[in-house]
Amino acid sequence: MKRESTLKKVIFNLDIAVAAIVLIVLIVLTFAGVIMRYIVGKPFTWLEEVQLFCMVWIVFSAAGAAYRTGNHVAIEMVVEMFPKSVQKVIEYVIDVVVVATIAYLFYASIGFIQVFLKNGRSSSILHIPMWLQYGIAPVSYFISVISYFYAKYFDKSRKEEKA
Repeated sequence: MKRESTLKKVIFNLDIAVAAIVLIVLIVLTFAGVIMRYIVGKPFTWLEEVQLFCMVWIVFSAAGAAYRTGNHVAIEMVVEMFPKSVQKVIEYVIDVVVVATIAYLFYASIGFIQVFLKNGRSSSILHIPMWLQYGIAPVSYFISVISYFYAKYFDKSRKEEKA
């Protein structure tokens, strides 16, 4: 039973682990880039491409975790001014808007990746395929929807905090 729980935690936090690892890579490379540029005098010509790649992956890989942990920006004060019955309706409307927005972004990201795959576009210095750089987006949108509903309707610890 303990092993199943540990495996579940690892799977649920895989996006956080990816974001953390990529953040560490970004920090280390940026620090090394500063040293190479200002102390050694030989800057990395490819550093900007890798930094952009890292930033894209950090943002998209952490998006689902932000939903799960309740760290997306929300203005609840306005909703809380209404009676409980109206709050429930507003919550369902928000659910529809969130899912519709993420579904549209998912659909659009698939289109962008198909374009990158068709034309073989890659970065100019390291020749990293653009589909690889932005391929995290549809995965992130899928995880975001799952995380949104998990946090909202299945996470017992979050329900206890609200009460």
